[in-house]
Amino acid sequence: MHPARLPFAALLAILALAPASMMPAHGQENAREEAARRAAALKSLPEDAAKRFFGTQTSAAPLAARAIGFYSRGCLAGARALPVDGETWQVMRTSRNRNWGHPALIAFLERLSARVPEINGWPGLLVGDISQPRGGPMLTGHASHQVGLDADIWLTPMPSRRLSLAERDEIAATNVVAGDWNDVDPTAWTKAHTALIRAVAKEPAVERVFVNPAIKKALCREAGRDRAWLATVRPTYGHNYHFHIRLACPPGEADCRPQAPPPKDDGCGKELAWWFSDEARHPKPTRPVPPLTLDDLPAACRSVLVAQ
Repeated sequence: MHPARLPFAALLAILALAPASMMPAHGQENAREEAARRAAALKSLPEDAAKRFFGTQTSAAPLAARAIGFYSRGCLAGARALPVDGETWQVMRTSRNRNWGHPALIAFLERLSARVPEINGWPGLLVGDISQPRGGPMLTGHASHQVGLDADIWLTPMPSRRLSLAERDEIAATNVVAGDWNDVDPTAWTKAHTALIRAVAKEPAVERVFVNPAIKKALCREAGRDRAWLATVRPTYGHNYHFHIRLACPPGEADCRPQAPPPKDDGCGKELAWWFSDEARHPKPTRPVPPLTLDDLPAACRSVLVAQ
């Protein structure tokens, strides 16, 4: 039987043989805290939750590279790992095993990091979560990062020295947003942050850059006359310790579902003002969304899971 047509029970039996790994999720939580969160998730999730299967994979699917599905509902074949150490980057929270991505994204991050000293004077980038080895929903944390085209970049400059793996699992990223969430913290935010995010947003392959609304406000204020790139920078909740790069679907990959283009204006008017409103700050409670199952994902994701 083709793997894509395997019944759920058979697939469960195959994947039960895969060893679990310690993969923390939220950027500021250390390895111990995230291990506890992960154990709690495994204990409470329904047996058919897709997170169970993708969240315990430790190696990439040995298939041709392709992003399958949408950023928040898909998986990744033929992933490549970003080496934990590069001349101009260091991977953070290495125990998560989330430094995997589509080869196009990994190549992009390597090229970008090499330009960082020229862009803003930092020695390089501290890279946070990219994707799991086979993409898909994560046991903890992100709703997106499922197809290997999303990456988190810390708002902390890479230090000149090489951090130990223990340090990378423990140290906290820099919070650049003020305590009242109304603007950036002037003691933490610098022109180097603006220069870096501007350079990323101008990259042709970048579809979105997600930042905290206070960061978007600062960028709108500091952009000057060159404002076209601001349309790519989108405000969202959190993201006060890192910014989120999202690449467009690679050319020719029909299984990758693109995101609609952002509005063409700079997004610095009413849209941004809403994020500082009471409605945005105190949203009405909603019913929890059930976790995705394998049936909610593209059929090809079953083949990705069982590929040996």
